[in-house]
Amino acid sequence: MNQADLSFVVVEGPIGVGKTALARRLADTLNAELLPETVAPNPFLERFYQDPRSGALPAQLFFLFERAGQLETLRQDDLFATTRVADFLMEKDRLFADINLNSEERALYEQIYARVSVDAPQPDLVIYLQAPVDVLRARLSQRGGELDALIERSYLEQVNQAYARFFHAYDAAPLLIVNAESIDPAYNTADFNALLAEILTVPRGRRFFNPVSSRTA
Repeated sequence: MNQADLSFVVVEGPIGVGKTALARRLADTLNAELLPETVAPNPFLERFYQDPRSGALPAQLFFLFERAGQLETLRQDDLFATTRVADFLMEKDRLFADINLNSEERALYEQIYARVSVDAPQPDLVIYLQAPVDVLRARLSQRGGELDALIERSYLEQVNQAYARFFHAYDAAPLLIVNAESIDPAYNTADFNALLAEILTVPRGRRFFNPVSSRTA
């Protein structure tokens, strides 16, 4: 595989693993367009982390509309296609809906999803970053965001397990599963270069990348 084969790349993984920062660096390196998960901050996210029961549905629907809007823009721009890197899969929206919504909210969400969800383009490659919860918590602490401090360990465990189940069964696109426990490709140049080489050579199907960090900048 070479860059010409990568018109649409998706970076995914649980909260704190570094998917957005990696997607941004990858887009810069490939001279690609970055397709971020959200253009504007989710105004319901703080309420959700403080009171999940009352904040779950509006936070979920905000993300749904944002993700659908981003992919609709991508569809409309297909005639002028270039390489694009996104930090989300549309399918993962349901992953969070399963965790966060009760049965009544879930039924309403499904009705709305059916009306607003777009025919998302098929990625040429999905990069799934995985790491243990302790690593996710440490990286969230390093980021130092006010909302990051509100995320409880039990919620991170739920999200991490949900991602593992989702990608265990995922076969909609070529998948590169990256053990990001001891590497930081978003900020470590040697780690990034090693991962980039793997991205540009990964075959069709499913592949695992389990490196040891160089620990150099």
